[in-house]
Amino acid sequence: MSRPLNVVAVVGTLRSPSKTTALAELILATLAAQTETESRIIELHTLGPDLAGTAEREELGVKAQEALHAVEAADLVIAASPVFQGSYSGLFKHFFDFVGPYALAAKPVVLAATGGSDRHALVVEHALRPLFAFLQAWTAPAGIYLSAGDFDGTTILNPEVYERIEMAVADVVPVAVALAGLRQTVAP
Repeated sequence: MSRPLNVVAVVGTLRSPSKTTALAELILATLAAQTETESRIIELHTLGPDLAGTAEREELGVKAQEALHAVEAADLVIAASPVFQGSYSGLFKHFFDFVGPYALAAKPVVLAATGGSDRHALVVEHALRPLFAFLQAWTAPAGIYLSAGDFDGTTILNPEVYERIEMAVADVVPVAVALAGLRQTVAP
């Protein structure tokens, strides 16, 4: 592939600073250590006014439209959400409701979540993975979940997290690079 991998992280957090954003940043840094990337983080709380109360994509504000286009054009998406009541944030779901029906088909996605305790650890498998399966995305086999005990503020302390991220990145980079190269070859 002759160009950097276009990576977009969508973070469903409702404020900043955020543990979920810190996790997404660590995933992006790990990706950048493996392959050349151009990356961007979209924190959905910054799009709240553009998303709130909107039922149709055409009604979205400019910032939300631009964010959707960035996700749809990405070679690789990192989907990260804090856990609320055992699932991803409502704003996260609302954003992905506007993604084109086939825009993520076969697109590599790394799933990540943060929650208050380990009892939310299955959110990746029981909430995020089904959402992205519906969108026909290719999700990395290793999902990443961190609980509050893995952090000091927004600093990630648990060394096992780094291993999990390395595993997810090792799974997804070859797929993302191959698919991006294929799209580049087929594009006019």
